[in-house]
Amino acid sequence: MAGTPLTAMAITCFPKKGVDPGILGEIMRGGLETLNKYGVTLIGGHSVDNEQIMFGYSVTGVIDPNKVATNSGAQPGDVLILTKPIGTGVISTGIKWAKTSDEIAAKSVETMLTAGRHAAEAMREFGVKGATDVTGFALIGHTWEMACASKVTIEIDSSLVPVIEGALELAAQGLLTSGDKTNREYVGDDVEIAETVTKEMRHLLFDPQTAGGMLISINADHADFLLGRLHEHYSQAAIIGSVYEPGKRLVLVK
Repeated sequence: MAGTPLTAMAITCFPKKGVDPGILGEIMRGGLETLNKYGVTLIGGHSVDNEQIMFGYSVTGVIDPNKVATNSGAQPGDVLILTKPIGTGVISTGIKWAKTSDEIAAKSVETMLTAGRHAAEAMREFGVKGATDVTGFALIGHTWEMACASKVTIEIDSSLVPVIEGALELAAQGLLTSGDKTNREYVGDDVEIAETVTKEMRHLLFDPQTAGGMLISINADHADFLLGRLHEHYSQAAIIGSVYEPGKRLVLVK
């Protein structure tokens, strides 16, 4: 984590028939604009004939080897900062089933479009050694991976976790992804969640994220300074937990 992207290769799946190819053109145009905005050069790509539309990039970048942040870098005495709110998975499901308002969908898109570049810059500035992205394995899954790799126990205060407006209500309606189940299976019994945590919040903790935020582990003495720096670009960034010596469970949620 905390690297600087330089080049990208586009990877797309798109049907040859039945869908206006202009849609793919718009997707690629939007992607190229974003790459150029952050100084990344598109150098080529690959396409596959496929009924389901998929699109992404394979990105190459550089980093100072002395400033690498990994998920094995969390230390007892650290606190955890989450840079973006969660809930993109259930909101995307709501969009598919026409259950999401335009306002809520726009807030989710805005969250996804907020670049991680600023977080990477802040991590380098503050010498962060422990961090992970929050993507497909959800907040709990990636926290569990950090606890495993760092050989610590992490406690999350669910009341402090930022949530995209409307996500809890959509979770209450059962608009969940398949990852809700598989992410629970992934962490198994290594996660203990207090009974006081609502069913809807539990769903969001296991909700796969698209373009999710960074989960940053930093010494408590420096956390407020880093948080202030992050707030320049991530208005909902928040301290959501603490790191302890290893205990009976890898992750505790209250």
